[in-house]
Amino acid sequence: MRHFGGIESVGRPAPGTGVGRKGLRSNALGMFSSVAMGLASTGPAYSIAATLGIIVAGVGLQAPIVTMLAFIPMLLVAYAFRELNASNADCGTTFTWATRAFGPRTGWMGGWGLIVANIVVMVNLAEIAAVYGFRLLGLDSLGESRLWTTVAGIVWIVLLTAICYVGIEVSAAVQRWLLCLEVLMLILFAVAALVRVYTDPPATAIHVSASWFNPFEVSSTRALTSGILAGVFIYWGWDTAFSVNEETVDSAHVPGRAAVLSTVLLLGIYGLVSTSSQAFAGVGTTGIGLGNPNNSADVFSGLGDAVFGSHETGIILSRLLILMVLTSALASAQTTILPLARTVFSMAVHKAVPARFARIHRRFLTPTWGTIGMGAVSIALLILLTSFSQNVVADSIDSVGLAIAFQYGLTGFACLWYYRKILTRSVRDMIFKGVFPALGGLIMLLLFLYAAFGVYADPRYGTTSVDLPLIGPTGGVTVLGLGALLIGFLLMPLVTRGHTVALKLQRNLLPRHLPAHTAVDSAARYQPADSGSGVGGDWYDVIPLSGCRVGLVVGDVLGHGLRAAATMGQLRTGVRVLARLDLSPDELLSRLGDLAEQTARERRTGHGPGHLRPRDTAIRGVACLYAVYDPASGKCRLARAGDSVLAVVVPHPGVVERPELPSGPPLGVGGPPYQSTELEFPPGSVVTLFTGGLLQAADDRAAGLAQLSRVLAGDCGSLQGLCDLVVDTLLPGAVDVDATVLTVRTRMLDQNQFAQWALVSDPAAVATIRSAVAKQLGDWGLDDLAFTTELIVSELVTNAIRYAGGGPIQVRLIRDRSLICEVSDTGHTTPNLKHAETDDEGGRGLFIIAQMTHHWGTRYTPTGKTIWTEQDLQPADGQ
Repeated sequence: MRHFGGIESVGRPAPGTGVGRKGLRSNALGMFSSVAMGLASTGPAYSIAATLGIIVAGVGLQAPIVTMLAFIPMLLVAYAFRELNASNADCGTTFTWATRAFGPRTGWMGGWGLIVANIVVMVNLAEIAAVYGFRLLGLDSLGESRLWTTVAGIVWIVLLTAICYVGIEVSAAVQRWLLCLEVLMLILFAVAALVRVYTDPPATAIHVSASWFNPFEVSSTRALTSGILAGVFIYWGWDTAFSVNEETVDSAHVPGRAAVLSTVLLLGIYGLVSTSSQAFAGVGTTGIGLGNPNNSADVFSGLGDAVFGSHETGIILSRLLILMVLTSALASAQTTILPLARTVFSMAVHKAVPARFARIHRRFLTPTWGTIGMGAVSIALLILLTSFSQNVVADSIDSVGLAIAFQYGLTGFACLWYYRKILTRSVRDMIFKGVFPALGGLIMLLLFLYAAFGVYADPRYGTTSVDLPLIGPTGGVTVLGLGALLIGFLLMPLVTRGHTVALKLQRNLLPRHLPAHTAVDSAARYQPADSGSGVGGDWYDVIPLSGCRVGLVVGDVLGHGLRAAATMGQLRTGVRVLARLDLSPDELLSRLGDLAEQTARERRTGHGPGHLRPRDTAIRGVACLYAVYDPASGKCRLARAGDSVLAVVVPHPGVVERPELPSGPPLGVGGPPYQSTELEFPPGSVVTLFTGGLLQAADDRAAGLAQLSRVLAGDCGSLQGLCDLVVDTLLPGAVDVDATVLTVRTRMLDQNQFAQWALVSDPAAVATIRSAVAKQLGDWGLDDLAFTTELIVSELVTNAIRYAGGGPIQVRLIRDRSLICEVSDTGHTTPNLKHAETDDEGGRGLFIIAQMTHHWGTRYTPTGKTIWTEQDLQPADGQ
């Protein structure tokens, strides 16, 4: 899908690599690696160590059930991620999906929230890794130095960024080893703690009780809500499995299964560890008690020695417990770089951020600037925050919760809105695409509001507060969290400006209203891609032609954004101009192809000799279907370039036909000449012209055409209603590329609307046709036009007799919104209008005709040519 201006070209991959659609390495991760990514990104050991004490302080002995209840909204949101990924496996995740559901502005905010959360967490995890690295080496004094922890944090960021840069397989292998060590130590710690509780209990030990798992035992609703608010974010990170979806086997399904499985495994891990830790240490406020404020930042720091003992084996296991928290922080930091880099990469591909971030390393197939750039930004933020104070760092970390709740809640609502039209298709769709995502999004919204304007806004919460004008003292966590989102909101107009301009240009270039016409009733629907500059180059048109005929056009310019929209405008204007020359469909497409090729060549020309810009794919990939329908005969001549499609509904039987049209190359690429074909439509036939984007949601082209046929074979009432039904049925959700549908219902001219005569090439026929024309105009009540019409007919018939070589001549009068006079002969010579000199004996005929008519022109037929004129009819009295 192309969002903010189209896909940016990336570096060419090395030969033989498994390159995916955006250039990332495809099929690099399996189910186990995806689960490992999802689990490791949450940092289970560090998350529970840093959060359990806070939860216990709020809810006491009910900490295990509160920790487990926090799993529910995460599971609900995980289902939203899974369903959206099944439809569009894009590494941009929330950015991409919110853009498809709500538009580029909302999508940008979703991507911005994810970037903010990941960068701030990177800073925190780098510091944690630095502190625990020093502790593991016995250098506790260095772990308390702001300078040395900052330096070590920078080193860790550089190292982890390098690992992520050299390939997804290396990152996955590192994650698998780190995660296995982490989970093994957590299980060993939990089992050892429970064994000690029931065999050699410390003074703080308490036996596990059923009341621990009863949320109604919590002292107040506020305490329960605060506990869930603290606990919900220890599950954050499982969505990394979706951020690497384009590099995963079966990218549409494996990431979804891995994410749901990750959240369930986290539930088991957190339930086991929180229960065993509470049973061993109790909830006291002194010593190793989980309620001790001195232990709230890391409950494992004091529990390791107590659980494993002070003997040699216990010391080793205690060190391993420190190593576990270190590896947890490192694993989480690495898997924070992965989604961060890929989100920025996807945003750059869709031009929501500078295109430089869309570059791919040729050999490693990883985002070059997406990875290195985000590592550099994390280092810069680490230095910036630590240069202020540790208080700012602490509050910025707490503020991440707001960005997380915003991102997850937005994804839940995006899933609901994206699938809103198909929720009633089945019970499964209603539950997994509607109910679960909506509940998850609602819970996240309530948590966001409660945290931002309740808990975090209290100036006593956290370590900083700000005296805001008109508001007063406000918690620093709220100021930092909402301030970070506000920065994204202020940047949003600049980022989405391209989409706004492209959409406005596209809308202005398309017909505002299709003209009423004698030959057809018409309706159309243009469906832009649900993306930033997903606005593309599709167009449609209904062009009045001579002789009550009508030109029908649909076209599709490859690409999206301003360039595609501008190209569409050029080509649409070109079609209208060429159509007024009464060219046959195949000749019109040939001339239009020349225009496209010339425009592409001009755009490629550089500023100096020999300098060429890259080939303009927007100009050189244009599909177009052009048809001319004649209501007098019921016949339609068509030709196509590229892949535009036609479907016809025969009126009475309701049978849908899909005529095979002669194929032709896309406009501007050269190739075989175009070929016209002729079809005959009974009156009342519904003819549907559409671009290939209409079939994009189907499993394949044949399935899409079959589905379209079923819709068209139904009740064809209002044409606009039919267009809407076609689009809503074939494109029930958001779309990757734009689509256009033009539907017309044909009509035949009534017998009393026209009259025609066949003449022989004899000068005596001129008087005969003048009399016949005068009589017909009298029957129509158009006596006031008799003189001029007789003059026009006699002049054109005389010219046909004189210059056409003696073949048969046909005269036709059509009474429509104007009076149309046509004279057809077998000649192929184009008449030219001349300004005769005063002494010239001839050459004034066409000049006089041009003065007496509103329009006149020539069109060629397989048997010769037709010269036509149009005279305005006087409006009836009172009109």
